[in-house]
Amino acid sequence: MRGQATIEDGITAGQPKTNKDRRRPPLPLVVYVLALGTFLMLTSEFVVAGILPLLAGDLDVSVAHAGSLITVFAIGMVVGAPLMAMLTMRMSKQLTLVLALIVFVAAHAVVALGQDFTLLLVARFVSALATGAFWTVSAVVATRAAGPSSGARAVGVVGAGGALATVLGVPLGAFVAQLVGWRGTFWALAAAAALATVLVARLIPRGVPGAHPTSIRAEVAGLRSGRLWLALAACATTCGGVLAAYSYIAPILIDQAGVTASQVPLVLTGFGIGSVIGTLLAGRFGDAHPGPITIITPAVTTVLLLAISLVSGSPWLTSALVVLLGLFGLSANSVLIHLAVRFAGKAATLGSALSVSAFNAGTAVGTAIAGAALVSPLGTTGPGLVGTIIAALTLIPVIALALASRRRAAAPGPVVATKSGSMLP
Repeated sequence: MRGQATIEDGITAGQPKTNKDRRRPPLPLVVYVLALGTFLMLTSEFVVAGILPLLAGDLDVSVAHAGSLITVFAIGMVVGAPLMAMLTMRMSKQLTLVLALIVFVAAHAVVALGQDFTLLLVARFVSALATGAFWTVSAVVATRAAGPSSGARAVGVVGAGGALATVLGVPLGAFVAQLVGWRGTFWALAAAAALATVLVARLIPRGVPGAHPTSIRAEVAGLRSGRLWLALAACATTCGGVLAAYSYIAPILIDQAGVTASQVPLVLTGFGIGSVIGTLLAGRFGDAHPGPITIITPAVTTVLLLAISLVSGSPWLTSALVVLLGLFGLSANSVLIHLAVRFAGKAATLGSALSVSAFNAGTAVGTAIAGAALVSPLGTTGPGLVGTIIAALTLIPVIALALASRRRAAAPGPVVATKSGSMLP
């Protein structure tokens, strides 16, 4: 479209246009600042699992009851991402990101100071709303700041910040809790988020290219895209499949594979490192080859999950499979978010929000079914089998997307060729 061409020209102004220079331009610094934000927010989401005993003991509640702090955060993400996208659509992207970080800082201060468990639940829910708003807008800002030829790569870097939380953020948060108490972990997160707020305010311009405010009617109209809903379905099943098994990976490793309890953190670190590498690689190649990336990833993931559920009494083999699962399992998420933003058209922000909701909804459903399977006669093989089935379902929407893209590329009509060589009808 004419408007889209104008936006892309504005974004790519000043970038080298010669075909001889095959190296893509470096990503803007703001992409890495957004990655820092997602790192902090994903650390906040998962760090509670590592400090549950300390938190439960201090607040005089059971560990299971304290675990509801994780559940309420997931619910807040599902509800908050699209809700905050609608409420902030008339605001600049810079202001939305800054306000989300400010609310995040305030909510963590409340948790760090709070003595009433109900107050902590409310603060965690508010943190999730802020996280949903930040994730939603950061994907749109990163995509448009990087330009049309590097959108998936930029979202991949932002997503890698979240993946890095499982490798560095959660263990570091647990370490801080051991040194100064669990409240110190939340104070540290609040302080780091305050720094991120300053960086976002300074580095992100008030007017992001192509991010002009739209009406609610225009946003809702953008949700009529069938390809958007296929991408969202893939978002739900890819996370649901992997996290169905990963949420119960400790009993799988210890009881089924024979891995010692002291070695479990090492295996999980391997999973996290694999996740960071996989996310970066998928983002790098996702601009030019979104179809192969989104098909191969769930196909390999399905095989890995099936192998994990069937292998018994082999600690080294199971550990290697878990590390490979980290490399493939969630690596295509950034590409799927990029596709959701692109297919939503003028409703890019809402499309990004719905992808965040889809990821968390898939996680909630997948882990619930896997938990039921764990206490069934299937035992520790249950979560892996549940994950296998859900991950395999991802192939349906991603293959449909690839076929739809091929048909659109073959149909007569204007086709926009990006600098990476991919065809965007």
